[in-house]
Amino acid sequence: MATILIVDDELSMREFLKIFLEKQGHLTFTANDGVSAFRLFEQEKIDLVITDIRMPREGGLSLLARIKDVNSSVPVIMITAFASPQDAVLAMKNGAYDYITKPFKVEEVKGIIKAALKIDKTSLPPPASDTGPFQGIIGNSPEILKIFDIIQRIAPTHANVLIHGESGTGKELVARAIHNLSKEAQNPFVPIICSAIPESLFESELFGHVKGAFTGAISSKTGLLELANNGSAFLDEIGELSPMIQTKLLRVLQEREFKPVGQNETVKINVRIISATNKDLEQEVMENRFREDLFYRLAVVPIRVPPLRERKGDVPLLVDYFLNKYSEKFEKNVRGLSSYALEVLMNYDFPGNIRELENIIERGVALENSNIILPESLTLSTHRRKESMSNNLPVPPEEMLEYPEEIYTSGLDTVMARIEKQFIEQALKDADYSKIKAAERLKISFRSLRYKVQKYNINY
Repeated sequence: MATILIVDDELSMREFLKIFLEKQGHLTFTANDGVSAFRLFEQEKIDLVITDIRMPREGGLSLLARIKDVNSSVPVIMITAFASPQDAVLAMKNGAYDYITKPFKVEEVKGIIKAALKIDKTSLPPPASDTGPFQGIIGNSPEILKIFDIIQRIAPTHANVLIHGESGTGKELVARAIHNLSKEAQNPFVPIICSAIPESLFESELFGHVKGAFTGAISSKTGLLELANNGSAFLDEIGELSPMIQTKLLRVLQEREFKPVGQNETVKINVRIISATNKDLEQEVMENRFREDLFYRLAVVPIRVPPLRERKGDVPLLVDYFLNKYSEKFEKNVRGLSSYALEVLMNYDFPGNIRELENIIERGVALENSNIILPESLTLSTHRRKESMSNNLPVPPEEMLEYPEEIYTSGLDTVMARIEKQFIEQALKDADYSKIKAAERLKISFRSLRYKVQKYNINY
């Protein structure tokens, strides 16, 4: 239950919201202008404010500024008349959580209020930490909880682990968590990006070399595997290894020893191999591009890290984590996303996974001047969605093309408005009535679509 202050100069609107919110179990206070509302705000412990923008004596924008001066953590939802969207945008820039346009739908209001009240940090899970054993692996979805369980069970063993998943899913974080919870946690964790090392230098980098072993070897060098001795070596992008290096690595895994380039004596090692790939290694084995015996040596315990689109429930937690991280980095006070900005992210498929989400939030925090990120501050990739959306515009009914007589009698504007309305209705239907997806199909902004839905009084 929350304590909500309702501010509107229309008695009917105050009474409607009061009845609606009290049925939801909330305690409410009402005021008919900003002056009396601020007096109540100072007297009572208010969790949320819902205020009209245009009111006598003191309007909502002035009230918003005074509330934010006293307590910036209290979310304020603005109510705006259909004709004043510019006021709503200004309110968002000045710290409002979101705005509702009259006339509004009860379910829309209900969702915005529910999201706004979650800004209270006591209602959120404990913040993720970069210092614990899981080092920023964030989520409570069934998919991520399963990974936590596997990590905790296999970390104390010395079994080799193969982590597979798309780029940007956090495979290295999983590898570090395994090491951090292992018996070798105090020993080195050495990451090795296989694709970043030229094949001609790979043997030297992995196994080391002695001075004079080849042209340019002006001094001896310890190999990366030896540096990881008694700890863990993380072989990232293992699927990029050449056949020759695959053979040499297999021998190391079998014998637990190797010879640095140019040296006759063998070096004994005790290293846990944690490898990762974004390829389907089993398919690579079937097509003879990866050694089957090496695959089974590496994949004693396989772990699949799911793409972000398969664990959408973790998006709000990840957003909160990255908001805190980059607000601190950029010395800003960005506390959250507007409900529509979060809806945009929840409907996005994240081709770049968590790495892309982090980049989106970092850029959003850097661009945003208010304490709430708005949809226009989010920059999403379109390179994959274009593949599925090309030639995917809504198909207009045939009768839309047969208006020559009406154009001469009603006028072009009337006919074009009717066509536009039908396009929007068809797009909404094709998108299962998701305004976010319908706007994408029509290639217009979300706010433009919402304006047109109200303009044409489209019900769905």
